[in-house]
Amino acid sequence: MLGEKNALWGNTTMIVLKLLDTKDMYGYQIIEEISRRSQEIFKLKTGTLYPILHTLEKDGMVTSYKENAGNQRVRKYYKLTEKGKKLLFERKAEWKIYVKAIDRIMIDRGDNHETA
Repeated sequence: MLGEKNALWGNTTMIVLKLLDTKDMYGYQIIEEISRRSQEIFKLKTGTLYPILHTLEKDGMVTSYKENAGNQRVRKYYKLTEKGKKLLFERKAEWKIYVKAIDRIMIDRGDNHETA
């Protein structure tokens, strides 16, 4: 696990949008996919995910629909809209700039002041 518990904070919306860009998903499926793809580094809680999904839906970034999942169970699936795809594109561009800036700061340029 990463030292900072908030390593995912601030980027969760982008990650959710990215997953929904691949296919429609229900909430728990999103949580499991984030955990799996991050090799268990990021473990999102339902109390974090659902407010994000509700805000994205309210803002027109995603839509939702219900589908029977068997055993008289109905799941609510979320689907990325065109507006959501545009936001994802913008967030990905911002992320690339952010990563490059962090890399410029973190790359050791001969200052061997780090301790292993």
